[in-house]
Amino acid sequence: MAMTVFTHPGRHRVAVLARQILLPIELGIVHQLFGQAKEGASADGEPLYEVATCSLRAGDVGTDGDFTVAVPHGPRALAEADTVIVLSSYEDYVQDTPELAPPLAEAFALIRPGTRVASICTGAFVLASAGLLDGHTATTHWRYTDLFSRLFPRVRLDPDVLYTDGETVLTSAGCASGIDLCLHMIRRDHGTAVANDVARRTVVPPHREGGQVQYIRRPVPALSAPATSAAREWALRRLQEPITLGQMAARESMSVRHFTRRFRDEVGTTPINWLTQQRVELARELLEESDAPIDQVAARTGLGSAANLRQHFHLALGISPSAYRTTFRGPAGPRPSGA
Repeated sequence: MAMTVFTHPGRHRVAVLARQILLPIELGIVHQLFGQAKEGASADGEPLYEVATCSLRAGDVGTDGDFTVAVPHGPRALAEADTVIVLSSYEDYVQDTPELAPPLAEAFALIRPGTRVASICTGAFVLASAGLLDGHTATTHWRYTDLFSRLFPRVRLDPDVLYTDGETVLTSAGCASGIDLCLHMIRRDHGTAVANDVARRTVVPPHREGGQVQYIRRPVPALSAPATSAAREWALRRLQEPITLGQMAARESMSVRHFTRRFRDEVGTTPINWLTQQRVELARELLEESDAPIDQVAARTGLGSAANLRQHFHLALGISPSAYRTTFRGPAGPRPSGA
């Protein structure tokens, strides 16, 4: 009987599929982020995931650098995984058929029904070739969207977003957006506190919405030009207060018009939309980590009323605050009034 790939019962099993020629940064992203996720959002907590790297054949896998990666496992890891993450490969850039190559088809046949499957960058080509993205919204690196659309017309390609979430199938754009996707999956599995702890210890932004643009087709502003980071830091410290566009612009000594243009160049959205996103994110944390009633959560996040919180929460996440709290904290125990 073959030995099992995963050796820690109870942990969520993540299999990373590495192909020739891989980008080492993508492999590192998955191991670093899932490896940092600990029970109780504590460095002393038990690891929540076990990550195993596999390839179509165990052994050395070439990279785009001057070194190879020794991959210990073959495709059997895919059969045991709870989540499969497909990395990009130089093979994707020259793909000329929508069909899955026979070795990959045999490997994908091992994946159990219901397994969550995700891709980083052009790994989406593999998911599409396997038919997993038919009828779904997906994304990939912006440089290869034309090729992707030609090969896979049944996939609803969104070329501008960082990542997409179709519950059991997820895709991300360029390799750095793999960070956003992995943090999103950790947040979905274990809540905001764990995901934010991983982000803090890895020193990356804790949350970027999947719908944020992956590539802004405008020149990068000159380094000598004023930035908007001070205004953002100022606003984040007082989300519970009324904040106007004029106040934020004044922090950078800019006109409202110039500030709005610079903000969009740097962040990819308007200051008002960004403020709403940050307030919804704070509301998520409060719903997970406190028993505050909905009206108090609305007040502490600057969203004003419970009705306003519900409206913005539903627009951002598609569910009500009370449903979100139940999902992440469970139904046990009495709920405070208004929740």
